[in-house]
Amino acid sequence: MIKKATFGAGCFWCIEAVFQQLEGVKSVVSGYTGGKVKDPTYREVCGGRTGHAEVAQITYDESIISFDELLEVFWKTHDPTTLNRQGADVGTQYRSAVFYHDQEQKEKAESYKKKLNEAKAFDDPIVTEIAPLTVFYEAETQHQDYYKNNPDQPYCAIVIRPKVEKVKRVFADKLVK
Repeated sequence: MIKKATFGAGCFWCIEAVFQQLEGVKSVVSGYTGGKVKDPTYREVCGGRTGHAEVAQITYDESIISFDELLEVFWKTHDPTTLNRQGADVGTQYRSAVFYHDQEQKEKAESYKKKLNEAKAFDDPIVTEIAPLTVFYEAETQHQDYYKNNPDQPYCAIVIRPKVEKVKRVFADKLVK
């Protein structure tokens, strides 16, 4: 069955590049959700005044990769303990978030977050927002497949490439063959 998941974990270029590596992921679209402005632009979202998070919406084949597996990759490829920040990217638009599509995704995300906190998997408590997906706005064309199209751009080389390499190392059994 084809399903969707929507995650915020800092810059959407990073999220997109990470999830594009996984077998069973059909597409990853960078965009915005969780804000107050209709049809926001990248410049507006980056300004931090719309309330939106930069997110990636993942379309996946549940018979190949499960939502639980996507959550595992999500938790392990960003810092879910920093409020409104991932590395040098600061602001509510870079918050850690699971925007669930149904009750099952909500319950799984909440359960996973609780287990990680109880296990003290991170030095600090997880601050990841778990909220219903309302409206998803697709980002402008130049933000789609950003890492694939700009691998030598400094941000890609310094920030995104190490995340992609980590996914390839840690999740070797889940990669596109």
